Amino acid sequence: MRKTLVTALVGAGCVSMASVGSALAGGLERGGYNIDLLFDPSRFAADATAAYIMPQRELNNVVSANPLASGATDGVRDTEDYWVPRIGMKFGAAEAVDCMIDYSQPWGAHSAPGADWVGANNNIETKVNSDNYAATCSYRTDLGKGQIRFIGGAFYQEVDGFKERLVVVPTPIGIFTGNGRLELGGDGVGWRAGVAYEIEEIAFRASLVYNSEVDLGDITGTLDLTQLPPLNPILGRVTDVVGTASMPQSVELKVQSGIAPGWLAFGSVKWVDWSVLQSILFCPVGQPTCTPTNRATSLDLLYRDGWTVQAGIGHAFTDKLSGAASITWDRGTSTGLGTQTDTWLLSAGGSYTPNQNLEFRLGGSVGILTSGSSGVVESDGISYGTDVAYDFGDDLVSAVSGSVKLKF
Repeated sequence: MRKTLVTALVGAGCVSMASVGSALAGGLERGGYNIDLLFDPSRFAADATAAYIMPQRELNNVVSANPLASGATDGVRDTEDYWVPRIGMKFGAAEAVDCMIDYSQPWGAHSAPGADWVGANNNIETKVNSDNYAATCSYRTDLGKGQIRFIGGAFYQEVDGFKERLVVVPTPIGIFTGNGRLELGGDGVGWRAGVAYEIEEIAFRASLVYNSEVDLGDITGTLDLTQLPPLNPILGRVTDVVGTASMPQSVELKVQSGIAPGWLAFGSVKWVDWSVLQSILFCPVGQPTCTPTNRATSLDLLYRDGWTVQAGIGHAFTDKLSGAASITWDRGTSTGLGTQTDTWLLSAGGSYTPNQNLEFRLGGSVGILTSGSSGVVESDGISYGTDVAYDFGDDLVSAVSGSVKLKF
């Protein structure tokens, strides 16, 4: 298999589809972590990728604990479309050393059912953003028929977001309601380490990469409850709050190999420690202790660990044109709270290389967000999800992705 065909196949199969597959994984995953550019055989390569994701999750049979609740109970659109960008640059730092720097948005979420559904006391809009700046290097040396590569790197991560919901305060003289808004931000540093083995003649590569947990330290922000009367120390005002959380560690195994002239098979298995995010408590700054009983508010996620499995095959039609297709399964991270059930995704992508210095890639995906329900969940003796319950069916998700690579 000629090197030009192998390079085109890897571009079509492992880059375009990986962008979409990661963006539809569980937890708060958007782009995830991706270091495929590090393996590009060119001395220098720069890559820009963007995926546009269109999930169509709808909520039905909604029941609210708010006695004043009114609005839609069926066909409530919970999800928003979103972009996932990534920019990277790889260069050969020495004869056997390759390095890569990249910007990505590994984590994110955007749910916006609005204020006109009966579950507004649970969520009006929630959004999470992230920015990740990474540097990764590898050292290659001969081993057997191929080369072994040792990988290491570090990354700096910023995470911010907000949640707005209807706050209901019952009192002896009546029930008061008003929108409350929590705004947060934090940052931290992580590291990665891995190993890969490559046999160029048969386009074989197996890589195993670990990405560390990112401790965000003190997540600081504000809780705005100015729409409510000042019945206690946090109602009727803006309060500075603080909490703690970490973004999850992950391990990913990727394998690819030429299986016939012009044909490449590839696959991956990824584990993400989403169970690190359970109920994240926020208390007023300066409060000595923060517990479920004296918190100002909380983000109740109750995630379980995530698993993502992908398998695919690619074919080089000519020196310039290649295509690939894959299937991806992601185990949902929901434990009965929220909508993150299993996802199945079919993807197809193509790569066009007009010359040895330029490559264009385009991919598309369609899949199913499987059905389920959300309601009361017991964890460590505490009941979560008591404010609203709902069902959801099998919903459609679609996506497109594109990228351009410059190399020489």
